[in-house]
Amino acid sequence: MRLFTLSIGIVLAGCASPAQKVADSAPVVTDTGSVQTYVAESDVLQWYDIPFAKPPVGDLRWRAPEPLDARLQLISRRVEPAICPQQAGIVSGVEGDAAIGAEDCLYLDVTAPASGTDPLPVMVWIHGGGNTTGHKNTYDFSRFVAEQQVIVVTINYRLGPLGWFAHPALGYGPGTIANFGTLDIIAALGWVKRNIGAFGGDADNVTIFGESAGGHNVFTLLASPLSEGLFHKAISQSGYVRSLSPRQAHNREREFAEIDRGSWEFTQALGLSNDSVTAESLRGVSADDIITTFYDLSSDHSSPGIINDGVVIPTEGFAAALGNPKYARPSVPVMAGANNEEVTLWIGLNRYFVDASYPLTKWLPPKVTLKNPDMYKFWVRQRSEGWKAQGVDRPLMSLEAAGYKSLYAYRYDWNDQKDSFLINFSEVLGAAHASEISFIQGKAMYGPIGSYMYPDTDSARDMTDIMMTAWANFARDGAPGDVKGDAWAPFSAMAPHFMVLDSLGQHRLEADVESIDEILNEVADSALLTSEERCILAWELSTALGDPSYGTYRRWNGGECAATDVRALRKTIREALENEFGSASVL
Repeated sequence: MRLFTLSIGIVLAGCASPAQKVADSAPVVTDTGSVQTYVAESDVLQWYDIPFAKPPVGDLRWRAPEPLDARLQLISRRVEPAICPQQAGIVSGVEGDAAIGAEDCLYLDVTAPASGTDPLPVMVWIHGGGNTTGHKNTYDFSRFVAEQQVIVVTINYRLGPLGWFAHPALGYGPGTIANFGTLDIIAALGWVKRNIGAFGGDADNVTIFGESAGGHNVFTLLASPLSEGLFHKAISQSGYVRSLSPRQAHNREREFAEIDRGSWEFTQALGLSNDSVTAESLRGVSADDIITTFYDLSSDHSSPGIINDGVVIPTEGFAAALGNPKYARPSVPVMAGANNEEVTLWIGLNRYFVDASYPLTKWLPPKVTLKNPDMYKFWVRQRSEGWKAQGVDRPLMSLEAAGYKSLYAYRYDWNDQKDSFLINFSEVLGAAHASEISFIQGKAMYGPIGSYMYPDTDSARDMTDIMMTAWANFARDGAPGDVKGDAWAPFSAMAPHFMVLDSLGQHRLEADVESIDEILNEVADSALLTSEERCILAWELSTALGDPSYGTYRRWNGGECAATDVRALRKTIREALENEFGSASVL
């Protein structure tokens, strides 16, 4: 899902604020323990690090989460944040690329208004990070909770090879599960159903919402027969729809050349024999070694994620299952959307697209400028339209075919960032992937550049009001309501309405669907790209976000790129940038 492997020096994590004091009220009693109450900023109450399943350690690794025995001790906030095993990096908020986290990570947090009328709508946030990184501690919804009178639950779930893994040593055939991370999310929703009333929440009005991989997981839960009755509304922000069969996820002897990090390749990299490895020996490998070994394997295109195991996810794949009435929950309203410049988060600081200079001193960040603004904007436009086609239009049409009646779509367009001498944020990043989250939270992300990405302006304040209001309306009523007095019509295949979300009167309702084939035709007609660039872009549009269509790529534009190995081409470009500059990123 990224053009090149690069390191973007933007910190997305670390925005959660520490609790200010312990509340005078008694702890809240749940079926997994009594939980200490904290009073946080914005006059909200918060409860941290509540366990919702047994730690998936030892023999419980690569098994469905098991119910936790009732705990008598008081649960208070952990000194070290609960983070599931993953590689350090931007999304985790930890510098470097070492293995971090611990398998004992199945915890959740609850944030609720200090005063309010019970019962309140409940919103369960599923974090993003490619289902390989991220954690609940990154996010702070306290302002959203206080202003909109909702309860927000943020959760952890197992990630990467510990969250999604299919190997014959763990079982094979009907009834063998592989989606452990998905089951963790389902277990957390079960905890919410049983316990949220004690926090003032309405267990019969639960909205799941998530961004990127979190949006992907929202769609997954709509397709899973095991999540029935655990939520009542769903919001997917920049989600996508793709999965692999168990055979593809194992990928014995690299049967599927385009799939990297399959469990056969991974087991071999651990120094274990695929012919004799046992579940016991796999479970005996340390979590750090699993994470380190997994990410030492190169992956430029596709590696196992959601797996069509026939238990958690139907064997037909969850993209198809979304359109199957057998799995439908027609009474569940669904909202989905994408951002207008999704991919700038990955390519905006890549030296292939930008130049870097040091007009002051190399002790400061470089001045970043676009090499070819027209080409850059075209690339971003096509990839972002492709994201909407695969991550919004396609799944919503599938849900409509399955019988869903209440569907809504949006495109997030806000790009009124504060530019600086070193970088024009509005031009280089704009409405980037994940940039909408801060307006729903009401709190800036992006670390030290947050004041530029989210300046204290009328435009930013207006955008915060629009996003908070729409998301809370949806949680309360199953519809986002109007935007500053303008009606937000539902989405259907015959009338594919989507609301363009922007500030200061720039919002508007549009109705348009552009297919991947139409987007590819625009690439074919463009004179802005070289032949190699055309092939890279055509490859990404054909194979990213949805289940890859390699045939579409090979046939595109009369077979123009059929003989071009895009993975090898991208590697060559990346290595050339690294040889010249030391890194493909400007930072």
